[in-house]
Amino acid sequence: MADVKIAPSVLASDFGKLADEIRAVDQAGCDWIHLDVMDGHFVPNLTFGPPIIQSVRQASAKPFDAHLMVSNPDRLLETYQKAGADIITVHAEVCDHLDRTLAQIRELGCRAGVSLNPHTSEDCLRYVLDRLDLVLVMSVNPGFGGQSFIPTVIEKIARIRDMLGDRDVDIEVDGGITPETAPAVVQAGATALVAGSAVFKGGTVESYRQNMQAIRDSVKDL
Repeated sequence: MADVKIAPSVLASDFGKLADEIRAVDQAGCDWIHLDVMDGHFVPNLTFGPPIIQSVRQASAKPFDAHLMVSNPDRLLETYQKAGADIITVHAEVCDHLDRTLAQIRELGCRAGVSLNPHTSEDCLRYVLDRLDLVLVMSVNPGFGGQSFIPTVIEKIARIRDMLGDRDVDIEVDGGITPETAPAVVQAGATALVAGSAVFKGGTVESYRQNMQAIRDSVKDL
């Protein structure tokens, strides 16, 4: 199995020193930087937007993986691209014209992703498969960090993997990812893992490296 990408979620980092935290997980060997953008409307929390992303973009050359948990992503796509996002993921639940939204993300030069909440069927992906670069499966309800993993998403991941066939599309899983839950989602077909609380423990580059290595070790023999 190819190496699984680890995308630390900065939602679990110390926002008071966000750029330093991003530098630390970069040095510790992460693959992507996962940016949880919340608007207080689609999800019951507020985090940050393009100005913050732009201000920390210089902290790492790793891909910035922007997960837009917002009600109106379309009018902001270009703003996020200009702020430094490499991957832009929108929620299927809020996109009236999903095909058009994904096409616009790609036209901006970013990889296009669709996120599905735990209750959302993967059937909505069926007619946009050729627009996709990434599917983000939520394994918790979006809006807060530190939640427990929802096991029923494992079957959903496997169904999405079958639906994608041989397309070069990442399946990313976000929520409750730890060395204990990672093997099941990777076995089902996940290729990228978002981890917040499980990575940002210890507060040092070395602790972040060990935390990510523990996740990698849990899936290396699959």
